Amino acid sequence: MFFEKIANNSNAASLAARLRRKCFGLFLTLLSKVERPLTILDIGGTVQFWEVMGFDDFADVEITVLNVGECSPSATRIKCVQGNALALNFPDQFFDIIFSNSVVEHVGNLDAQCQMAKEIRRVAKRYFVQTPNKNFFLEPHFHFPYSQFFPVRLRVWLLMRFDLGWYKKEPDQTRARKEVEEVRLLTQKEFHALFPGSTLYKEKILGLKKSFVAYAGWE
Repeated sequence: MFFEKIANNSNAASLAARLRRKCFGLFLTLLSKVERPLTILDIGGTVQFWEVMGFDDFADVEITVLNVGECSPSATRIKCVQGNALALNFPDQFFDIIFSNSVVEHVGNLDAQCQMAKEIRRVAKRYFVQTPNKNFFLEPHFHFPYSQFFPVRLRVWLLMRFDLGWYKKEPDQTRARKEVEEVRLLTQKEFHALFPGSTLYKEKILGLKKSFVAYAGWE
């Protein structure tokens, strides 16, 4: 019940879904100032997200969704391609906008995160990148308070014994460790350093910073 009301983005009434809509409202405000036609690359998103937002009907907005795995063709105008956020196979300044939501914390260590940010800044004329705040009390993937600060061994132990947030109990230690280690949350200072010169939007709950958005190039 707690998960449904607070953290489940697929539940339109949840707090997480309401905050996401507010954050996307900021994106729409920025987008309204950009001349059309325009191109958007969504790194790590879904075609369904943009369809729900109504972008499949926009003739003057071309959207490409990029993920590491194979993607199913869409019946709409939205494209789906396979690729790597650390090595975007596009020329400099190729897209008018790069959009990415809760992806940079999944690409590996800090060096990998720096590489993703570098590629975004290279390929995009403008960007809008979101990530959870490491220092927020509720870990956003496993939904165990402050577990992001636990030793890896303890986090693996917990996942081997309990369903945690988006993750089902994983009795295999190797797989559990892989799932735990694939998430590296960023502090505000670390995240802003990835995107120097960007504006930082802070998404808050009860005055606590839940996540950040770095955006630039919209002037």
